[in-house]
Amino acid sequence: MENSVYIGLSKQVVLEENMNIIANNVANINTPGYRGQNMIFTEFIEDPRHMKEDIAMVLDYGQYQKTDPGAIKVTENPLDIALIGNGFLGIQTPNGVQYTRAGNLTVDSEGTLRNALGMAVADDAGGDITIPRDAQEIRIDKKGVISTENGQISQLMIVEFDNDQELNPAGNGLYETTAAGRPSEGTAVLQGKLEGSNVQAVVEMTKMIAVSREYQAVQNMMQSEHERLRTAGQRLAKTQA
Repeated sequence: MENSVYIGLSKQVVLEENMNIIANNVANINTPGYRGQNMIFTEFIEDPRHMKEDIAMVLDYGQYQKTDPGAIKVTENPLDIALIGNGFLGIQTPNGVQYTRAGNLTVDSEGTLRNALGMAVADDAGGDITIPRDAQEIRIDKKGVISTENGQISQLMIVEFDNDQELNPAGNGLYETTAAGRPSEGTAVLQGKLEGSNVQAVVEMTKMIAVSREYQAVQNMMQSEHERLRTAGQRLAKTQA
């Protein structure tokens, strides 16, 4: 197989992965706090044996998230919160504390504060947050302190990171990282509001069309290369007959 075919295949592989990322962005347009993902491409140099020149192929190096905030929507639900700033809300998961921007919270039958997936929301010490069953009013101030008519009961875990790109998507709007977060000082909590996705539908659909066309162009190139090799083989066979 000629090098051009290898290069074309490497490009198609990363284009397919890029299409999957774009499709996931589109699927999460209405997901609270979702941050769009983008692929990073790089050049991969292969040094085949018995060849004078290296082969430069395409490699999907990784992905990065868009960090601009989504639009804020007023819901008037006291269990909805929006984070204004770079902070993330801590969520307890089977894999330890993970982080999210999605603030659509609920309270279960035991009074435990949970996210939309049923995972417990972490307090500032990493434990559960329990809302008294007889609470008539739930207040969450700008620092994430939770109170009822009887006084303060807990505080949300809201942390910031030096580099948001160190947060890796873990699915369901959650992020995981080995980096140490610090208690947020520049993030304000707004009760009764939700941050929407920062994905722009028109932009993502435009990307999807561009990737589809590029994939087809590579496919056409590889088909032409196949025909060239087939024709060259036939001519070579005739000359040796």
